[in-house]
Amino acid sequence: MKAKTVTIAVLVGVAVAGWGPLVSAEGEYPIAGTQPSQRPQGAPVITTVDRTPEWYRHALTGVSRPYPYSLNFLENQGNWYTPFNRPGMHGRYDIRGWHNH
Repeated sequence: MKAKTVTIAVLVGVAVAGWGPLVSAEGEYPIAGTQPSQRPQGAPVITTVDRTPEWYRHALTGVSRPYPYSLNFLENQGNWYTPFNRPGMHGRYDIRGWHNH
């Protein structure tokens, strides 16, 4: 029983020691989201969104014309993450053909 306790303590110590670089990086870049009501000073700000024809082509991969009205949300889609324009699962679940290219 004592050996298990020592082993667990060593593993926890190694795990915490591995977090050192993450903690030290905190001073280099502002971390957004730690206080949701305040945006950190110096945090990056998206000022423009470029929806080029290539962006639309990529976002509409596997969708045929006429495009459904429900895809009008793309007009307001910013540069934030959305699973809509990223490949998902393979095989029969790839209904938009993302993995056929």
